[in-house]
Amino acid sequence: MALALTGARIFTGEDFLERHAVVIEGARIVKVVPEAEVGAATRHDLRGGLLAPGFIDVQVNGGGGALLNDNPSVETVRTIATSHRRFGTVGMLPTVITDAPKVIAQAVDSVARAMAEGVPGVLGIHIEGPFLDVARKGAHAARFIREMEEADADAMAGFAMHCPVMLTLAPNRVKPALIQRLTQAGVLVSLGHSDASYAEARQALDAGARSITHLYNAMSQMTGREPGLAGAALADQESYVGIIADGHHVHDASLKVAFAAKPSSRMMLITDAMPTAAGGPDRFELQGRMVTRSNGRLSLEDGTLAGSDLTMDAAVRHCVERLGLDLATVLRMASLSPAAFLRRAHELGRIAPDYRASLVLLDDKLQVKQTWIDGQ
Repeated sequence: MALALTGARIFTGEDFLERHAVVIEGARIVKVVPEAEVGAATRHDLRGGLLAPGFIDVQVNGGGGALLNDNPSVETVRTIATSHRRFGTVGMLPTVITDAPKVIAQAVDSVARAMAEGVPGVLGIHIEGPFLDVARKGAHAARFIREMEEADADAMAGFAMHCPVMLTLAPNRVKPALIQRLTQAGVLVSLGHSDASYAEARQALDAGARSITHLYNAMSQMTGREPGLAGAALADQESYVGIIADGHHVHDASLKVAFAAKPSSRMMLITDAMPTAAGGPDRFELQGRMVTRSNGRLSLEDGTLAGSDLTMDAAVRHCVERLGLDLATVLRMASLSPAAFLRRAHELGRIAPDYRASLVLLDDKLQVKQTWIDGQ
């Protein structure tokens, strides 16, 4: 039996609609019509609010007390996805950071099995490292960072045969030929944790790198004579950029610069969330080092930022309330842009016929009231 969601304003991913209904049958949207034209579907009155495409987060290390590196299992993946769902995230890439090869392989296997078992909201895996630049390691453990060899590229290509893979690497530490091989194998290569020059970043983009990981953070910065990786990200109009809008990782003025420089269709809000996010504890251990939450900021004992305490709805509110950005633009950066990056814009990021019924209902203060993943 078809279900008609009524009584809310609707953002389709393109336009706002009043007095319309979203008709769902199974996991898909059947139609979006005026409420008077719903027909025989069972009506569910949402009693106000804004119904929008659900949020998609391509960088989620943990949440609800769970961390993928700490226990790379299907149950951990399920916990992370379930905890962030309450905050509007209907699609994510659970993220494993730089670690021993065995841990990364277990994480890939667990994400692939979670997808096979139908764990709601899991779209693939983000492998952040270990092929990074020690000079810009951030909270990544230096002992696991290493050069990419031919066999490593083969292994990453093999992982991509089991589930969608996003791989963050340093363009000054990985040869363009290996980047090209990875992209040809279907790996979504992202550039980050790198002291690369503009020329090195540009070579990687030309070799097929598709995005830049958490813009401004853990990368060479833009100066007048050397644009660095940050400058390459802002200057390039085709690559996607993930950005952490939490008030801690990036200054609001720098956020405004990024949003002014890049097409909004290429900007992706991300959380880089850790176990504290989405209902987790104030402290957790990251590869033997204690990470503590203080006033919404996560840091190691030496003050180094260690991921975030962010949820996607909070990132949306930050961009609207603190930066004054247009709500439609922000909602697209939280849904349609990451869907397009993942090559899933034909089924996610819009409220339209034949799209997956993965939706979020927001109240007037942009707090999450309800989520649906594939109609459930």
